[in-house]
Amino acid sequence: METVTENTAPVKLTSKDFTSDQEVKWCPGCGDYSILKQVQTVLPDMGGEREKYVFVSGIGCSSRFPYYMATYGMHSIHGRAAAIATGVKTANPELNVWMISGDGDCLSIGGNHFIHMMRRNPNIKVMMFNNEIYGLTKGQYSPTSAKGIVTKSSPYGSVDEPFNPAELALGAKSSFFARTMDRDPKHMQFVINRANQHHGTAFVEVYQNCPVFNDEVFGIFTDKATKKDETIFIEHGKPLVFGPTENKGIKLDGFKPVIVELGDGISKDDLWIHDETDKTKAFILAQFADFSTPDLHFPRPFGVFYTENRPCIDEQINEQIAAVQAKKPRIPLNKILSGEKTWTIL
Repeated sequence: METVTENTAPVKLTSKDFTSDQEVKWCPGCGDYSILKQVQTVLPDMGGEREKYVFVSGIGCSSRFPYYMATYGMHSIHGRAAAIATGVKTANPELNVWMISGDGDCLSIGGNHFIHMMRRNPNIKVMMFNNEIYGLTKGQYSPTSAKGIVTKSSPYGSVDEPFNPAELALGAKSSFFARTMDRDPKHMQFVINRANQHHGTAFVEVYQNCPVFNDEVFGIFTDKATKKDETIFIEHGKPLVFGPTENKGIKLDGFKPVIVELGDGISKDDLWIHDETDKTKAFILAQFADFSTPDLHFPRPFGVFYTENRPCIDEQINEQIAAVQAKKPRIPLNKILSGEKTWTIL
């Protein structure tokens, strides 16, 4: 008699397994398509069942994301995705929770939730699509829009000072900050994987093009003719080099970054070596755009700026609950509702 053995090996998932049956509805050429594709591409290699993934979003173009993922998800309230995602993770510690937001949703109406999420450090992965504009509501300037930008809500040019998301996140005690862009799929996949590996709140800023209301706002960083001069890809333990032939580098004069040409006695050994665990230098990297002047123009950094291991609030809450329950017996609900004192009304 032949013995039949059941194959219990886990089924290898593919990107199609994470693709829902919903029609993707973004404007033609929107950078959101690329971000969606890269997430669906890397998720199968992260391991785990689809049922263990949850995508929570707020309101905006980016926030349609959960519809297109064949996972659990919630399209929540404007600016409140951080609070809802934290609740999901705290109540369901076994889930892999991702928060999807835009620069307006995350840093304007959701700004208060954002900074407190960074300091509390729940074990959640956050992807903020930054196109420096309000897209869904038809082109008003956002918290990250450049000063002077002419939009429907700033017809004479915005006088607002924009947020620098990197500075804001680090200042709010983010335990992981990275930056990538929609037009560099491989780099985005790398950063998404790094974020997933981080234990804590991993905040990823994605430069994302809005072809309708803010087209090519990041074109200088993605165009082949300018990319090598205008971007610097940072890697832990490696020198900060850039340029068409990696002929330029960045040194530190104390805490002041200086651009140098390699050669004539200056080698890569003389350059700033990136250290993901050095928060002081991460702040300097975050300010590269602010340091730029007409006479000195710094490239924009992409990669993992900073990472640290520290306690996660969702785990601490559950540990605290378990400790209290171990000391006290469970109390019936009716006793909790009635309290210690009751009265009988005759």
